[in-house]
Amino acid sequence: MTENSLSITRADGGRAGQRIFRLAGPLTLSTLFPLQSAVREESCSALLVDLAGVPYVDSAGLGALVGALVRFQRESRQLALVAPNQRVRALIQMSNLHSVFPTFGTIEEAESGLR
Repeated sequence: MTENSLSITRADGGRAGQRIFRLAGPLTLSTLFPLQSAVREESCSALLVDLAGVPYVDSAGLGALVGALVRFQRESRQLALVAPNQRVRALIQMSNLHSVFPTFGTIEEAESGLR
């Protein structure tokens, strides 16, 4: 993986209907397209987006996360962010999206917190 690439590892969650996307790499304008495609293809009832491997997110990357959340909400599905680092949490807070995104510290907390 290069410095300017994003990888997505998909895994089943701990409960039926849950899916985990583990992201690794920056989520930016130049790397967000695989995430958008993966979200469009996903049919799970709850998606946990693990950001532990994401060092930073730019405004376009944040927009991709918002778009994914809107899509899931429109379809009566759930999306949560997991383990964002301080830099990513600060961007979410600064953008006033902290009350919009369900956010959890660990996968286990997210699996328990979502249906």
